[in-house]
Amino acid sequence: MYVPMKSGYQQGGVENTHTKILLTSLSAMAAESTTFPIDLIKTRLQLHGESLSSSRPTGAFRIGLGIIREQGPLGLYKGLSPAILRHLFYTPIRIVGYEHLRSVVSADHGSPSIIGKAVVGGISGSMAQVIASPADLVKVRMQADSQMMSRGLQPRYSGPFDAFNKIVQAEGFQGLWKGVFPNIQRAFLVNMGELACYDHAKQFVIANRIAEDNVYAHTLASIMSGLAATSLSCPADVVKTRMMNQAAKKEGNVLYKSSYDCLAKTVQVEGIRALWKGFFPTWARLGPWQFVFWVSYEKFRKFAGLSSF
Repeated sequence: MYVPMKSGYQQGGVENTHTKILLTSLSAMAAESTTFPIDLIKTRLQLHGESLSSSRPTGAFRIGLGIIREQGPLGLYKGLSPAILRHLFYTPIRIVGYEHLRSVVSADHGSPSIIGKAVVGGISGSMAQVIASPADLVKVRMQADSQMMSRGLQPRYSGPFDAFNKIVQAEGFQGLWKGVFPNIQRAFLVNMGELACYDHAKQFVIANRIAEDNVYAHTLASIMSGLAATSLSCPADVVKTRMMNQAAKKEGNVLYKSSYDCLAKTVQVEGIRALWKGFFPTWARLGPWQFVFWVSYEKFRKFAGLSSF
């Protein structure tokens, strides 16, 4: 007979929150540094097609080779610092927030269903994204700068702090939250798929004795959650990337007036398939990202004397 393992369902409310925040930050930095080049290529793919000069077909492999040829291997890490800064806020809030909300739901109604976990994941991800949105904006802008450099244009920003300053000066303090609504939509969908699917899949794997609570169970769960998160979030990710990349011109004109306008224009000009541009690079990144994050996070929790997630 299967005996439930000791997990965050039972003790999520009494364990050290500060320790969890530290461990999620360390795991997120490791995962982000490992998979960042794939994220850069994904962003370039999603921006491809916005201008007539980039209308010719391209692919992830060609973009990656182009970046290395024009900027060297370090060009694949353009925008890494704001990406890590973003995860110092985003990941702890969504992961620890999810576990806390899950414990609250469990205390009142028992172990939540997959739908309940999806709602909890979406809420925790949305809250985290609102706080981390400025760092995400800077990351997208700096990644797009590498595309401008490949066309022989001068990059807009020399670094993350320069980007923060110039965005505030040109677009106001509220400009740091440009694209926040498509950002929240994406965060809700990503975490609805990622957190709920990882949580549910891991419990399924363990309960059915496919694997114990070890690296095999974590790997299987991370692969399934990565596919679910990518399928749900890719259209919102394309809209988010394009909304955040556009800087207001001197006359105040912008290409997209809203996330819906961006969605409609993208489909009208490039077709419905454009909403899933960068799907495979996104999945190729989410899979390794979640593998590195969840395996390291679960190990860190074990070393720190905390229960399994």
